[in-house]
Amino acid sequence: MNLVKIDTFTNDFVCFVKITTDEGHTGWGQVAPYFADITATVLHRMVAPHVLGLDALDIDTLVDRVTEREHKFPGSFLRRAIGGVDTALWDMRGKLEGKSVCELLGGTPGPIRAYASSMKRDINPDDEAKRFIRLRDEFGFDAFKFRVGAECGHDIDEWPGRTEAIVPAVRNALGENPALLVDGNSGFSPARAIEVGRLLQDHGISHFEEPCPYWEYHQTKQVTDALDIDVTGGEQDCELQNWQYMIDLKAVDIVQPDICYLGGLTRTLRVAKMAEAANIPVTPHCANLSMVTLFTMHLLRAIPNAGKYLEFSIEGEDYYPWQDNLFVTSPYTIEDGKARVTDEPGWGVDINPKWLANAQHAVSQM
Repeated sequence: MNLVKIDTFTNDFVCFVKITTDEGHTGWGQVAPYFADITATVLHRMVAPHVLGLDALDIDTLVDRVTEREHKFPGSFLRRAIGGVDTALWDMRGKLEGKSVCELLGGTPGPIRAYASSMKRDINPDDEAKRFIRLRDEFGFDAFKFRVGAECGHDIDEWPGRTEAIVPAVRNALGENPALLVDGNSGFSPARAIEVGRLLQDHGISHFEEPCPYWEYHQTKQVTDALDIDVTGGEQDCELQNWQYMIDLKAVDIVQPDICYLGGLTRTLRVAKMAEAANIPVTPHCANLSMVTLFTMHLLRAIPNAGKYLEFSIEGEDYYPWQDNLFVTSPYTIEDGKARVTDEPGWGVDINPKWLANAQHAVSQM
């Protein structure tokens, strides 16, 4: 059964991918969000020519073939484009076998604990704490992540004193029981990250994400070695050799691959196996409610070294207006602080036809 057609449906932020085989089987996936229109062009120019006509069930070979044929073009956009085809092929296979992707991986559908993930830095500490309380009371979240420092901030805070203010404000508002996580977004030098990390430890924060520039693995390792709490990272990394180096170095305590940034489910499973061999948990990055969070839900219900929770964005149309109305029925219902993987075949979701009708359509075929 060969892959004979690849359709993309794109706006600036989202690109859904539909694959079709010579036997008429179809599947839906998605490239990584943001500048998705560029990724769609890469997909048709640099991915489709290498995978059309090949066995649609041999996903590993398809993924590796693109990497090898386009070896002069490593990097993010190519991986993002590969991921669109990869995730669509997994959906097709699930529908063909009548199984969810989670079940294809050897897992079982069911609930998964989620943490409420804030993307905002332009919010004062008291307002952040108040919205966490609302989310706890309405949806039952018992884990929350907020931002410290400034993105790639060179030790300059979003505004003076914000980090030192928000850490105790959130902890004091929520009490001792909820798990609290923070994200530094490559904002600190090792010395400043260690200083902030000790503040986090003093307030029972359990997870310090991307404290130093993510590409400086040895800087992050200094922080990991100095602190007792979990230092985490990896969301931006898209090359498997970099992942192996990071894991061998023990630069972080928890790895956080992003399925869409990394190049799809197949490549993410390889990173999960690297981490498993090193006894490192996997808590993936999935910071919006396009399909990436759904992909991650299926992964976490299947791998043996899944981390404690699923990242779940709490930002709505004021922050991510482009993520609304993507699906016929949203797969993102939270009850008692948990999302749920269903037993529907494939990813178990239908793309909104109205959204598709308004998207830019392109096709590559045999």
